Amino acid sequence: MSGKRVGTVTHYFDHLKVAVLALTEAIHIGDSVHFLGHSTDFRQEVSSLQIEHKPVDTAKPGEDVAMQVLQHVHPNDSVFKIEGE
Repeated sequence: MSGKRVGTVTHYFDHLKVAVLALTEAIHIGDSVHFLGHSTDFRQEVSSLQIEHKPVDTAKPGEDVAMQVLQHVHPNDSVFKIEGE
């Protein structure tokens, strides 16, 4: 995997399949990301982002962003943006 760490999962809402991420780098709709943690390891494309219940195309460092996820994630899981594949 060639990727750059872009943030950490802070919350997961199971009934919505939504993760809240604390970002250290920007992410955009269409980016490929890799969730990695103690029992988490999967990749997916960013298909939706929301900040304070409003859809956005880009989320910047320092923002908390909600993202629809394909699998269960856990607080403190790392999020990497996949580059160069």
